Amino acid sequence: MRQLQLLEPGKVELKEVPIPHAESGEVVLKIKAALTCGTDLKTFRRGHPKFKLPMPFGHEFSGDIVEIGSGSVKNFKVGDPVMLAPTAPCGHCYYCRRNLGNLCSYTMETMVHGGYAQYIKIPAHVAKTNLFHKPGDLDYFEAAALEPLSCVVYGSSFIDVKPGQSNVLIIGAGPIGLMYIPVIKLLGAKRIVVLGRRSLRLQCATQLGADVVIDQKSCPSELSKMKEILHHAFQGENCDIVIECTGQTSVWEESLTLANDGAQVMLFGGCAGGTTFNLPLADITKRRLTIKGAFHFIPEYVKKTYDLLCNKKINISPIITRKIPLSKYDEMIKILLKGDDIKIGIEPDL
Repeated sequence: MRQLQLLEPGKVELKEVPIPHAESGEVVLKIKAALTCGTDLKTFRRGHPKFKLPMPFGHEFSGDIVEIGSGSVKNFKVGDPVMLAPTAPCGHCYYCRRNLGNLCSYTMETMVHGGYAQYIKIPAHVAKTNLFHKPGDLDYFEAAALEPLSCVVYGSSFIDVKPGQSNVLIIGAGPIGLMYIPVIKLLGAKRIVVLGRRSLRLQCATQLGADVVIDQKSCPSELSKMKEILHHAFQGENCDIVIECTGQTSVWEESLTLANDGAQVMLFGGCAGGTTFNLPLADITKRRLTIKGAFHFIPEYVKKTYDLLCNKKINISPIITRKIPLSKYDEMIKILLKGDDIKIGIEPDL
């Protein structure tokens, strides 16, 4: 079978490798669809502190079960179309006992990589915890977005959105920022303003339900003037919640300034390891800002996200802006580096 591997930062190669076989509790999938991810791009550019290279590439995918190991996997059989989140915690450590499985070291250490391939083996703990049946009316590519959308749904649980009252500013119109739009809208936000770049992404933000979209290229550098623009965008009110999705420290700092006094600020965008930023203490005390962060997800929120997708409560299909055969992986990398598309669908058999 063909499998795309990341050999070192900046270098990938499509290799022929044996089709994996399932052992006890495991399943093997024939991958039907995979999606690109911002984490993949960051890992391609600079590596990743939690991932050891060389490694199979890609972790957002869906497919059909072609093999089940000894000791059946409950409620699944060969031929079932499935979707999944590619991680699962150990279930018994200090963090797991406190419902913080996203902080369990086992979660990231055993993450399933290799979505840019024709087949993939799902380990027993992931199959037991975060493997789900894919409904027939849900596209394989949309099903492949279960993992990133679970991150967003989990992150949104830390934000107190008051239905019909909360004005929300989302900074960054990449895949994560865009997925936050329908999730926050579903929670009942009064008004959603998206601050981002690139026309395709801004159009997608509108399509997903943003009330106002602001192109950062046209924005003044003075933050005081930017606050005036936001005041107008929120129809004479200010933003109660700021969700930062760029992973740039300068934007983290700006997020605090753009937030209204008493607001909540979610710093969601991932930065490189060891990154620091300036945090004026007055923002926490005198301005009464609530600053939060979120990482990954716990199984409870994967199930919630699965239900949202299956029940058509959230439609993320506009984010998938192009489909490319796996054989043209070099073109996929060039498009990702250029940054014009949002998520690219990978067709493994082409």
